[in-house]
Amino acid sequence: MLTKTNGKWYALALLIAVLDQLSKQWASMTLDYNTPLVFTSFFNFTLLHNTGAAFSFLSESGGWQRWFFGIVALVVSLGIIVWISRLAAEKKLEALALALVLGGAIGNLYDRVSLGYVVDFIVFHYEHYYWPAFNIADCGITVGAALLILDMFINKDAT
Repeated sequence: MLTKTNGKWYALALLIAVLDQLSKQWASMTLDYNTPLVFTSFFNFTLLHNTGAAFSFLSESGGWQRWFFGIVALVVSLGIIVWISRLAAEKKLEALALALVLGGAIGNLYDRVSLGYVVDFIVFHYEHYYWPAFNIADCGITVGAALLILDMFINKDAT
């Protein structure tokens, strides 16, 4: 059930998904594929298409992974929607974490279903050692997961 309390968390998730899609649209229209736009010696934007999961896991698997990861993201998103709807109003950190993960999951799910791949473009590296490219959705998922872990430590005695 949508309430004022959980409605703001759904709105945050939607904001993350929209910012993610807008940034990916900008990257796709502005950047040349696999050509870095260098900002610093350790940071650039490089347009890449990830047909796999995190860190391009299973990206060379023939296409079945598109639908598999899409279904996983859909199921997880639906689970998080229900989870948020059942949270007590005082569980703000948990709700924030879930909203960030939800927004990121929706952003990447949209890419996977509509394009067949996820648009990545944010790249950090040290000399020739590169962290895998990522996007705003991945940031939401990562920060949200970290906040969930933090919440488990802070509220370890809560039921």
